[in-house]
Amino acid sequence: MGLFKKNIFGQFLFLKKWIIRIAGVLSHRRYRGFNELQIEGSEILRNLPPQNVLFISNHQTYFADVMAMFHVFNAALSGRDDNIKNVGYLWNPKLNMYFVAAKETMKSGLLPKIFAYAGSISIERTWRASGENVNRQVKMSDISNINKALNDGWVITFPQGTTTPFKPIRKGTAHIIKHYQPIVVPIVIDGFRRSFDKKGIRVKKKNILQSMEIKAPLEIDYENESIDQIVEKIEYAIEQHPSFMKVIPQDELLEKEALNTKRKW
Repeated sequence: MGLFKKNIFGQFLFLKKWIIRIAGVLSHRRYRGFNELQIEGSEILRNLPPQNVLFISNHQTYFADVMAMFHVFNAALSGRDDNIKNVGYLWNPKLNMYFVAAKETMKSGLLPKIFAYAGSISIERTWRASGENVNRQVKMSDISNINKALNDGWVITFPQGTTTPFKPIRKGTAHIIKHYQPIVVPIVIDGFRRSFDKKGIRVKKKNILQSMEIKAPLEIDYENESIDQIVEKIEYAIEQHPSFMKVIPQDELLEKEALNTKRKW
């Protein structure tokens, strides 16, 4: 790799590679040490094409979710089955991998700005800004950047746009799927909300079992399915449809048990 070679967004690939390596080494014990990450579906990642893949996932922290995916994706591509043992897989990370994030989040401090260089597609949220509800038009440049990233490689997005569970799926994701027709791979994560603070930077609790399930690509009729049908398909795929609320999540149940134990004492 040339020292001054850049990606489609003008970032130096040499610098991006070292940021991923260093961030990966520093964060590895957060998923294999302080806590344990249980992985399912690594073989699906190895069978995907190198471009035009959109990963959709539920969201529990700002940064820990994405960093875990960087670990899992690179480990799987280097031949590991459902584990992230030995961080050697970070020596040659996949560099055409991107994640969609709110612009204000990625500008909220030095660490987010550095992490943004690892592959952030920073967008302006149309429904919320600076902690307030807003209603503004989608910036076409944001959509264009997501399309550029899909043409170049893999893109991770969190279609709810928030870490709060069971919030509605933003229709913008469905529009992108229908218009650009990427391969859509669902991911379901759990345990991150209990492990880390909301930003996903500070370890809140140790010895937590985290999980990441990579599911088979969705079957989508891009021509005939409506936006609402795609939205519903996303809700079920990432287990955020209202029907899933009937089952108390394991992490919430454990929190309630801990609270009840504390009250007894």
